[in-house]
Amino acid sequence: MNGLRPLLALILALVLLPLAALAEERIVPAEPGALAAAIAGASPGDVLILAPGRHDGPVVLEFPITLDGRGEATIDGQGQGDVIRVTGADVTVRGLTLIGSGNEHPVVDSGVKLDRDAERALVENNVMIENLVGVHVFGARDSVVRGNTIIGRRDHRMNDRGNGIYVWNAPGTVIEDNDIRYGRDGVFANASRDNVFRGNLMRDLRFAVHFMYTNNSEVSGNVSIGNHLGFAIMFSNRAVLRDNMSLGDRSHGLMLNFANNADVSGNLIRGGTHEKCTFIYNAHRNVIVGNRFEGCDIGIHFTAGSERNALTGNAFIGNRTQVKYVGTRDIEWSHEGRGNYWSDHPAFDLDGDGIADSRFRPNDLMDHILWSQPAAALLLGSPTVQLIRFAQAQFPATLPGGVLDSFPLTRPVVIDVPEHIARMEAEARPAWAHGRGSDDDIDPLTSH
Repeated sequence: MNGLRPLLALILALVLLPLAALAEERIVPAEPGALAAAIAGASPGDVLILAPGRHDGPVVLEFPITLDGRGEATIDGQGQGDVIRVTGADVTVRGLTLIGSGNEHPVVDSGVKLDRDAERALVENNVMIENLVGVHVFGARDSVVRGNTIIGRRDHRMNDRGNGIYVWNAPGTVIEDNDIRYGRDGVFANASRDNVFRGNLMRDLRFAVHFMYTNNSEVSGNVSIGNHLGFAIMFSNRAVLRDNMSLGDRSHGLMLNFANNADVSGNLIRGGTHEKCTFIYNAHRNVIVGNRFEGCDIGIHFTAGSERNALTGNAFIGNRTQVKYVGTRDIEWSHEGRGNYWSDHPAFDLDGDGIADSRFRPNDLMDHILWSQPAAALLLGSPTVQLIRFAQAQFPATLPGGVLDSFPLTRPVVIDVPEHIARMEAEARPAWAHGRGSDDDIDPLTSH
């Protein structure tokens, strides 16, 4: 019996030995057919180190394996489908340059495609250049896509290009620290849930982040510069948008369209080009707190029956029109005795508690007339208009329904922009800002 114990211990140790300990690490030469042969001869857990140079694609990864280019190897898909298609679990794709995907939108040809069974995939530190789509997470659960540089295509109209990263029905996916430029949308999530999108930099795109029917997901610490629209949350529930930046985007910095129960906090929307810092359209029960909306034509456009939204602690600074709301009833934009900061509110704070001593109403009757009858703008500087506005200020009962802040703040929230991000913002030269391109007809409410 005593003699059996060492043997049983040895058998148990072999059974419990991690797969990685049995794996091999092989160098794959940059020669025609070498990569396909290496994959065909590999075992689960193997690590294939691709030698510097060009390797033939496309390739399919069906079992746990690592492809590592160490930043010096390129896989060329030669215009045929996906450059790398992953159909098995626990695959790692790292340190590669991926080029030459196919051009078929119906099958979403991509630099890397993670199929439904590609659970727990890791795609990191790759460079993907001018593929139709950079990474397509097609139903693969618990995957991580991080640290990649994705340079999309610039041919065709923007709406006809592919996305940087496309997530479809892939719960648990984490998309982080990617640098995405050109193409259509930076990150497009459709019919998914429980995802995290954080720390990504997105430039020269249609939308930076675009949600359609994506629930219980987080968008945090992302930066959008020079895109047509920053963050578009559409037909989605319980999204968290925290500490993002929209800098110099074209139409909207943030849009909630049929988006409910969202937590929108700590975001900076800075214009100069923005038509609207924020557009809230038929969106309900959202909490919008501690954001800074600055330098837009319109701070917030609030419309289409949006109900039971809480806005507090936000700063509206230097927007041509702070709020655009057309309605017949008052909407209170304060919570528990704390409202928002308005740069055009000339108020005192005699007791020094940070709350202004007078209420603030950002819109009056003339605003409503100008929105519904744009031709009336010709009268904007006339004595009649000034008299109407003076009379309304003296007799508040004559004011129409609209936004009312009963506890406006005297100090704005401050959100610092890192130096390297501010430099990118200053140097941005998007095509639409210089009359180039053919995408002037992009409508954020209809463009999916």
